[in-house]
Amino acid sequence: MRINKNRKPGALIFTGYGINCDYETQYACSIAGFDARRFHLNDILENPVSIMDYKLIVFPGGFSFGDDLGAGVAFAAKIKYSRPADGERLMDVLLEFVEGDRLILGICNGFQILVRLGLVPAINRNYGKQEIALAPNKVGYFIDRWVTLKINDSSKCVFTRGLSFLKLPVRHGEGRVLAKNSEVLQRISDNNQIVVQYCDEDGRVREDFPINPNGSVYSIAGICDHTGRIFGLMPHPEAAIFHYNYPDWTSKKGMLGDIYGDGLMIFKNGFEYVR
Repeated sequence: MRINKNRKPGALIFTGYGINCDYETQYACSIAGFDARRFHLNDILENPVSIMDYKLIVFPGGFSFGDDLGAGVAFAAKIKYSRPADGERLMDVLLEFVEGDRLILGICNGFQILVRLGLVPAINRNYGKQEIALAPNKVGYFIDRWVTLKINDSSKCVFTRGLSFLKLPVRHGEGRVLAKNSEVLQRISDNNQIVVQYCDEDGRVREDFPINPNGSVYSIAGICDHTGRIFGLMPHPEAAIFHYNYPDWTSKKGMLGDIYGDGLMIFKNGFEYVR
C-alpha cells in the first residue's frame, strides 16, 4: 500500500450538548495546518469514528448540558460510562489514545471536562482520578474580559513551546482552580505542570482581581499532564486567531506578523509536534 505522505494530520473536535465554540476551534486547527473535523459525541458513540486516526482531540468551550450539574460534569460522565457500538468504553479509548504519543487540548468548558475525567493533572500517570476542581469564580459572577498570561518555560507542555506571554480572552462562570489538598498543589507546581498563570502587563503573576479574574490558586490559568501532551486552559486561544479579534486590534501586532493573533500559536505548536 502506498502511504500518502502529504496527508495532513487530523484533529477531532468534539461538539454537542451546549458546546458552542466548535466551529471557531475547527477553523483555528485548520489554519494551523490540521485536517480538522467536528463530531457530535452521539455520532462517535452510535457510529464509532476511529479516534486513533487522529493526532489531536479538542474539547472546545461552551456550556455542555447547560452546566446544570456543574461545569463539565454531565459531558465527562457520558464519556466515562458510555460504550460505543464496539463495546469498549469511550474513556478507555481516550486513555489508549493518550498512550500513542497524541495530543489532547481542552479549552474553557473543555478544560473543565478534562479535569472531571482526571486527564489533568494525572499526577504519577494516575489518569481517571480527579485531583483538582474548577469552582465558581470568586467574585460570584460570569467573567468576560481579556487577560495576560505568563508561560512557564520549564513546563513540558507541547502547546506553549517557545512562548513567553499570551493575551487571550476569558469568558466563564466556573474557572477558579482549586486543588484537592496542598500536596496535590505542591506536586503540580514541583512538576512544572502549571503551564500558564494570570499576570499583569509587566509580566508579574498576581492574584488580585481583575488580573486574576476568577480567584484561581497560584493564579493558575492552565495545567498539563506529566507528558505535556494533554493541556487544559480557561482562556480561549481560538478567539484570538487574528489581530482584529482583539479590542485594540487597530494597533495590535500579532506574534506571527500583522495578521495573526497570539492564540494561533497554541494550535501551531500542536501541529508542529504531530507533524
